[in-house]
Amino acid sequence: MKKIAIQGIAGSFHEDAARNYFGEEEIEVHECRSFQSVCELIDTDQVDIAVMAIENSIAGSIIQNYSLIRDYHLRIIGEIYLHIQMNLMMLPGAKPEDIQTIYSHPIAIRQCAEYIEKYYPNAKIRENQDTAASGKLLVEEKLTDAAAIGNLRTAELYGLNVVDRGIESNKKNYTRFWILSKRANHTVENNKASICFEVGHYYGALASVLNIFAENKINLNKIQSIPIVGKPNEYTIHVDVEWGTVENYEHAIHLILKNVSSLSILGEYVRGELEIQNQ
Repeated sequence: MKKIAIQGIAGSFHEDAARNYFGEEEIEVHECRSFQSVCELIDTDQVDIAVMAIENSIAGSIIQNYSLIRDYHLRIIGEIYLHIQMNLMMLPGAKPEDIQTIYSHPIAIRQCAEYIEKYYPNAKIRENQDTAASGKLLVEEKLTDAAAIGNLRTAELYGLNVVDRGIESNKKNYTRFWILSKRANHTVENNKASICFEVGHYYGALASVLNIFAENKINLNKIQSIPIVGKPNEYTIHVDVEWGTVENYEHAIHLILKNVSSLSILGEYVRGELEIQNQ
């Protein structure tokens, strides 16, 4: 049985991602209060795998997680896209017009900002460690004048009433999760990689690296700059690349090594499939 660390508790989107990724495999989910706790569990071999959100189609990239993955020397061995539908939940019998406070994870709140501003502009927003924990809080504290934002499984687990469904700003709302391990996953099926590198401060330094990908028919489908702590105006460049033939990829990496001051391959894995939901 695989031991899987997630940020959040039962009913969270992270748990959904873990169970969807591993399918019929039997897993044991370990709940963590923070993303750093997730990394610590895998770093100390208390779990085998970690599942960590890295970006959302509305809220954008989760910058801190890029740094955590590097700091703990973790390896990306897979990815999964999860369609995210947000719902407003209250205790049974509680009335929407009585809502004074709304609880949820900060990323979830950002995804529903338009809805909150339109329908509950005067409500106090309370950020919580997790969407599921926000729902559980309503039950534990018996909060009849508060609501939580989360998924339908949270409502089912904690006996909450779903006041409004699909309150996210964009109905094509997806979160990409990385599957993390302490060891790399070398398989012939791998067709995607996440890489980070640093380049010098001179004209065309970054462009020359990006051109190498193009010249070797490597699809660059994400680029993200992360500030280097303690080095003003210096950044680590993170890219996700896909390839048709591994030879092209390996040749590109060989050439790029000659054009950067440092390079790390965070993981090589099988590309996750994004199934667009029409709503």
